[in-house]
Amino acid sequence: MIKVDIEEERKEILKRYRRLLRVAKPLLRDNDAKLIKKAFNISNEAHKDMRRKSGEPYIYHPLEVALVCVEEIGLGTTSIIAALLHDVVEDTELELEDIEREFGPKVASIIDGLTKISGVFEYGTSQQAENFRKMLITLSDDVRVILIKLADRLNNMRTLDSMPRHKQLKIASETKYLYAPLSHRLGLYSIKSELEDLYLKFTDKETYEFIVNKIKESRVSRNKFIKTFVAPIEAELKQQNFKFVVKGRPKSIFSIYNKMKKQNIPFEEVYDLFAIRIIIDTELENEKADCWQVYSVVTDFYRPNPDRLRDWISTPRANGYESLHTTVMSQTGQWVEVQIRTQRMDDIAERGYAAHWKYKEKENSPEKGAVGLDDWITQVRTVLENNDGSAIEFMDDFRGNLFSDEVFVFTPKGDLKVLPFGATALDFAFEIHSEVGSTCIGAKVNQKLVPIGHVLKNGDQVEILTSKKQRPNEDWLKHVMTSRARAKIKDALKEEKKQYILDGKEIVQRKLKQMKMEFSSMVVEQLRAFFETKTTTEFYYKVGKGIIDPTSIKTFKDFKLDKKDKKSSMSKITDESSFTKEIKNLKGPEHDQLLIGEDMDVVDYILAKCCNPIPGDDVFGFVTVNEGIKIHRTSCPNALELLSNHGNRVIKARWTSQQEIAFLAGLKIVGTDRVGLISDLTKVISNELKVNMRSITVDSDSGLFEGTIKLYVHSTGHLEKLIHNLSKVNGVLKVSRFD
Repeated sequence: MIKVDIEEERKEILKRYRRLLRVAKPLLRDNDAKLIKKAFNISNEAHKDMRRKSGEPYIYHPLEVALVCVEEIGLGTTSIIAALLHDVVEDTELELEDIEREFGPKVASIIDGLTKISGVFEYGTSQQAENFRKMLITLSDDVRVILIKLADRLNNMRTLDSMPRHKQLKIASETKYLYAPLSHRLGLYSIKSELEDLYLKFTDKETYEFIVNKIKESRVSRNKFIKTFVAPIEAELKQQNFKFVVKGRPKSIFSIYNKMKKQNIPFEEVYDLFAIRIIIDTELENEKADCWQVYSVVTDFYRPNPDRLRDWISTPRANGYESLHTTVMSQTGQWVEVQIRTQRMDDIAERGYAAHWKYKEKENSPEKGAVGLDDWITQVRTVLENNDGSAIEFMDDFRGNLFSDEVFVFTPKGDLKVLPFGATALDFAFEIHSEVGSTCIGAKVNQKLVPIGHVLKNGDQVEILTSKKQRPNEDWLKHVMTSRARAKIKDALKEEKKQYILDGKEIVQRKLKQMKMEFSSMVVEQLRAFFETKTTTEFYYKVGKGIIDPTSIKTFKDFKLDKKDKKSSMSKITDESSFTKEIKNLKGPEHDQLLIGEDMDVVDYILAKCCNPIPGDDVFGFVTVNEGIKIHRTSCPNALELLSNHGNRVIKARWTSQQEIAFLAGLKIVGTDRVGLISDLTKVISNELKVNMRSITVDSDSGLFEGTIKLYVHSTGHLEKLIHNLSKVNGVLKVSRFD
């Protein structure tokens, strides 16, 4: 038991509270400090007997969340109060009514949006998705719900060390899947980068620490390089009387990792490890001209790469980001990214959504970026209003909306429309009007006829062709990217679907009557399972639409009769111990076992084909709907989606000490070609380690050799030893494992 010094803790709590007040001071008006004090006292009292997993007093968490809201997002008093109280309704005796009485309806409504839904979920839905949907419903009234939620998530990620491994995986994956794209969408770049870095830290600690150390090692030479690079630019800008600051910042750990993975290159070959940022202090009306003036100074000294110029000042990104980016060649032959922006733009880039409103109020006119964000929130509202499908479906729709790139296209009259990257002519049609979308038969892009699924490019001019006879069909959903278009198409299909469901139900009733079978919920449920449909309404729909032939219902009756005649060959297993015994009999006593679940029991499982885990791999169990427990590697390509959307179906799993059992693994070998290389490789594999090979494929092109080998190994240790020995073969440059 850890001894707790209550007096020390009380001092620390007060110290953190005073820091919050100090940071918030510039934002506070009249009565604000008193309200914050009241919220802090209520929260402190409500959480007084609670501790975090790390053993710290729980009140540290709401205090830290409130601090992130002020310091990193730039929110005001209402948000500070809501952040301090965000867990009291969920975790303590206090009710929403109490909060409303003390702090008014606004704070109560934000806290309601932040309070998770409790209750029962139907099997196959996801509690995380349901909670997220609830939170977003409040977003359409007040964006602060999401901003406080992001602050809450950031603090959870910063303190994830004290959580058990399976919880770390679940929370980190959910963060990468949803909260990082969401913070990007709201323009909170530094929060997005930190969330992604922490995701990597908890899912692949080895790689994370490798990159962190590499960045540390290169810090001195990097700083020296930046100093030399910016010296002539700084001198010239001073000469021209600019007020400015220059920052050199390394790329985030996660984006370096992404580059290494995507381009399959080592750390040393990631050329844009950092960016130089020039921030100028200038009047609003001179912003554009001054930024281009600075660009002109930079390119006087260094040659720019014409393909890498990004002008987000003339047309800001949909999340309000404004900046001028160029990549130039330094004297040492290294490409360097230079970002040019004003103080206002930098504020918005760092603090996103909250900063827009600060400037919007000052200027009394809606800003370009802010309008883009307002439009986006309106779109989210549309998705919410039109969504009565499963929460998972909703999450997919919503994630589709968290796009980071846009295309700028024009109407025939020259009006600019901003759409997500990959949007089609059909998306454009729904962007103009839902009636135009619903009757669209094709389009003219730059005067050429194209089909509805034609993907639009920057600068396209689009004219939509319509016909009164046209109506949306299921296939259209494959041709759209935007949630607005998806929602409108689903609306139209819903009406049509209702009719098919009613027709299908009628047909089923009629058929069962003809076959002298009772029309009951049990029979319909059996029919649903027999025809492998998810729900009874889907079954009715498929019958009504003719996808399931009504005459085939007779085969169901024959199947039932056939089943009655056959006795089940499997003996009944009544309790758990006889179940385990049965598995041992079937698999033999030497079967390698995984310990699964909280109690680390021995349970039957299947190894997932998507990532082929082998003993020694870091793994988790996933409860599937009809295949029992499947074991996945934590680095599996599907892990992110499974851990994010179905966290409640994820269970702990780890390997016991291994029996010598062979598991299939794949190795990729790259090297310089020479006579006898394959013979040497196969010798290492078969002679040294007595490993069985299943297949070997080799491709040789102009002196370079690339091969893949599939072989059976006993564990990750065994595999690593083999990789080490193969790397020593003369001519081999790189050996890596693949799934």
